[in-house]
Amino acid sequence: MAKEKLKLGFYMGAGCGGCDIAVLDIHEKLLDVIEVADIVFWAPIAADAKYKDIEELPDGSVDVGFYWGAVRNSEQEHMAKVLRDKSKILVAFGSCAVSGGIPGLANIANREEIFRVVYKETASTDNPEFVTPQTIYDDGGHELTLPEFYDEVYALDEIVDVDIYMPLCPPTPKLIWTVIEAVVSGNIPPKGAIIAGDKTLCSECGRKKSEKRRITKIYRPHEIMLDQERCFLDQGVICMGPATRAGCEAICINANVPCRGCMGPTKEAFDQGGNMLNLIATIFGVDLEEMTEEEIKSLMKQIKDPLGTFYRFYLPKSLLRRRR
Repeated sequence: MAKEKLKLGFYMGAGCGGCDIAVLDIHEKLLDVIEVADIVFWAPIAADAKYKDIEELPDGSVDVGFYWGAVRNSEQEHMAKVLRDKSKILVAFGSCAVSGGIPGLANIANREEIFRVVYKETASTDNPEFVTPQTIYDDGGHELTLPEFYDEVYALDEIVDVDIYMPLCPPTPKLIWTVIEAVVSGNIPPKGAIIAGDKTLCSECGRKKSEKRRITKIYRPHEIMLDQERCFLDQGVICMGPATRAGCEAICINANVPCRGCMGPTKEAFDQGGNMLNLIATIFGVDLEEMTEEEIKSLMKQIKDPLGTFYRFYLPKSLLRRRR
């Protein structure tokens, strides 16, 4: 008698769709997955799954549910809860699900501000009455609905209970296969496990680092000719490696691109952006507590887009969380 196949489910929240492609990037190993597992739904990208059909599945009937993307609206919250009910194991897949990701940068504004820019103030928009999307609209007796657009962006575990976290933007085939192999073998990681290293990314970076790092100016990568063997920070280019988990195999750094922090902070870090800002002050040879407000502003002016630099993937889970 053939062993019953595992059942997998995939759902995409607020994200770019890169995590869908990442699953396909395991290439021929997909055939190994198909041998041991059935994909019961992959919504809304790869299969035309109807939400009603997913909602009618028995609770706990899906062995592993993968949710990627942040939670930005009521539809995504509903499906996160449905996937949680149907799945024995729920995986927060990718930076957006784990910590809000790039969609989480929208937390510097609220719904009213976003709607005003998108539906009124852009140069190509002609909307003098400022008509915005409505959750319910009646068109001659036909009721049309849209999800409610929330005031802020949430990570998955702020909405539902999560069993396994898989950061990175998007997760590498190696990390994806690590989880799939664990499920197939029955060696499930403990609840709350993060599929990543415990050390910082610097631990798997082979670049040469100065013992006494001191810089006087911050550059953007395109402003200087980067030495591919020297630490980015020694060259005055911000790299989030010292405040970011290992586990991605330094794929960006090996391509001569500084880390942007998509693996999230190590467990010792109190705040990814705060830790990195403190390091920047240190290599400038200054003490933030001894600096005047004007001196701090002068330092920060060298950093283009500080929020997007230090909190690019982590704002909703940070100490800042959102603008009040």
